[in-house]
Amino acid sequence: MTSFTIISFFGGVMLLLYGIRLVGEGLQRAAGSRLRGFLFAATSNRVKALGVGAAITALLQSSSATTIMLVGLVGSGLMSLTQTMGVILGADIGTTFTVQILAFNIYDYAVFIAGAGILLMFISRGGVGRDAGLAVTGGGFVFLSLKVLIGIFSPLAQSPLLTEAFLGISKDPVAGIIISALATALLHSSAATLGLAITIAHSGLLTLDGAMPIVLGANIGTCVSAITSSIGSPADSKRVALAHVLFKVIGVLIVLPFLRVSTYLISPLSVDAGRQVALAHTFFNIAIAVLFLPFTGPLTKLVQRLLPERAAENSTGPRYLDPLVLASPSLALVQATREALALADKVESMLGDSMEVFKRGDEQLIEAIERREDEVDFLDREIKLYLTKLTRESLNQEQARREMEILTFTNNMENIGDVLDKNLMELARKKMRGGLQFSAVGLKEIAELHSKVMENFTMGVAVFAGSEVLLSRRLLGGKTKIAELEKQLRDAHIDRLHRGLKESIDTSSIHLDVLANLKRINSYICNVAYAVLERERKG
Repeated sequence: MTSFTIISFFGGVMLLLYGIRLVGEGLQRAAGSRLRGFLFAATSNRVKALGVGAAITALLQSSSATTIMLVGLVGSGLMSLTQTMGVILGADIGTTFTVQILAFNIYDYAVFIAGAGILLMFISRGGVGRDAGLAVTGGGFVFLSLKVLIGIFSPLAQSPLLTEAFLGISKDPVAGIIISALATALLHSSAATLGLAITIAHSGLLTLDGAMPIVLGANIGTCVSAITSSIGSPADSKRVALAHVLFKVIGVLIVLPFLRVSTYLISPLSVDAGRQVALAHTFFNIAIAVLFLPFTGPLTKLVQRLLPERAAENSTGPRYLDPLVLASPSLALVQATREALALADKVESMLGDSMEVFKRGDEQLIEAIERREDEVDFLDREIKLYLTKLTRESLNQEQARREMEILTFTNNMENIGDVLDKNLMELARKKMRGGLQFSAVGLKEIAELHSKVMENFTMGVAVFAGSEVLLSRRLLGGKTKIAELEKQLRDAHIDRLHRGLKESIDTSSIHLDVLANLKRINSYICNVAYAVLERERKG
């Protein structure tokens, strides 16, 4: 091989990988939030889960991407291990869709396909049209790369050295499987490995006998991405990766003794060598699904036994900010939303305990609230950092709007935490140090306002979680009522001062500041409604 041939081969492989990536990104963006709906549709119905896995993988153009996503979803609690078993088998079928397309002889139209995709991107102002154009452009690049590779391998068909090398794969299938698995792990794409195999077969260098080990090895190699992605994840995430490995390895071990029989059955289906490679890949994965789907229950138990649950570790860090789903903005935003709701739970517990502090004067409870405020600050910072990893170009208009809603919500939660920590807890300490007591009526009034603020807090979280327009309007109506109630309670306190009630005089500044800070907290809560109503106004 000349240096020019080697350079052309390198460029062709890179163009192939880039094209596959563009197709996946374009289709994924075009699908948007539907992707999440497909995944959540994977219930305990095994056949439905199989279909969902196949559809998602056909969309993402990568079974590795689907499995990595499952690792993240299981680790975050959005799906159970049992649900994923059928999805994994479906993903293996879905990846055959890509390989089947690669086997079609439409390379001569590659430049036209890429041009059509670029034109669609130019004439589309954004949204689904532009994303679809990106996918079509990627498809054009894939076929162009295969045309380049065929042009490289065709003159080499008469090379005795290469002919002997590929013949050796059929004579030593185990070595062929290992080499193919390593190549797939390196390329992070079984479609890329099989695409190369198809082009070599088209050139006459590779027979189906030699291609079978490559097909089997590519199916094992695609598991590497899932394995590496599960490192450091919860036990259930590791189990998803292990299940994927078991399906592939056991399937290969079953087929390996019958390679000759497989070749005999597939060869008559097509005279095209590239098509035979694609058919071998399809039949292998369909066979795995048919074999294992009835036994997903026992296999789940086997995986759980092989990877037992370890004792849970206490952690105050983020639970849902999984970097593995950042490639899917809709899922990443779901995870960020869940983390924001977890942050809100901490703030709500702080707000609830703040009333107990004023009632009991508990220094340990104050310290506990202050520790939770540190956790809130940390989570707020982590959510912001997580969302910054989503590039603006990868988000559609709806997703960009949701990103801003999450950032606004967490910022308001963090502000509430600051008010509780730096203001209310300092007032509580001041009251304790002075040995002061609110009057019975005054304490009851503070508790009343606190109770109303707690109700609005719950409503505000519901507004954020569901983007409810009617609930948003109700929340803003409650803001006015809180302001009126705070004024009434302030006037009532001043009236007690005029009557010379000792407890009211002693705690006056603390009492009024507590009322003002509760009102301020309520204002932060109500800010979430503005974002929802703004979305409704813009349609």
